[in-house]
Amino acid sequence: MMDIMNSQQIPLATQDKPLPGFIPGDLAWHLGMILRGHQTLFAQAVEEIPCSVRGYQMLSTVVHHDPANQQALGAHLGIDRTVLTYLIDDLVTAELVDRIPAPTDRRARKIIATPKGLELLQRLETRVAQAEQTLLTGLDSAETSALAGLLGKLSMSVHSSQPGANPCEAMDHLG
Repeated sequence: MMDIMNSQQIPLATQDKPLPGFIPGDLAWHLGMILRGHQTLFAQAVEEIPCSVRGYQMLSTVVHHDPANQQALGAHLGIDRTVLTYLIDDLVTAELVDRIPAPTDRRARKIIATPKGLELLQRLETRVAQAEQTLLTGLDSAETSALAGLLGKLSMSVHSSQPGANPCEAMDHLG
């Protein structure tokens, strides 16, 4: 089966049988429901930060992934550089991040978290963890662990077959 958008071959589980345990189309419905539930809970958990989900993603990426410069931050998150500038401006105005000269290229800017940004991120991570626990309420700890492992494995498989895929676009297109 061909993916029209990327013209890449996407293998089917079998040529003539649906995936085990699913009626064709059910997987998309299940993933959509989970994504919608996560999106709602996640947005509520991070509503305190400027730019909501995007602001949280940026602050979290700055702290946990330490991108070399502003361009690397945008590339990591799949955010256009023009939009990124406005988002960073909002976080700078809120005193959550600062722009400093990048150590490897004084012409480039590195984004770093301020003490206020670190404190807010810690609070928001607690709320996000609680939101994720709420979403997973119907699963026991073994099922939650298995799901996390399987989702990680599946997402890396999709990422390796579609390295340019931007997970933010999936969130943006939910209506």
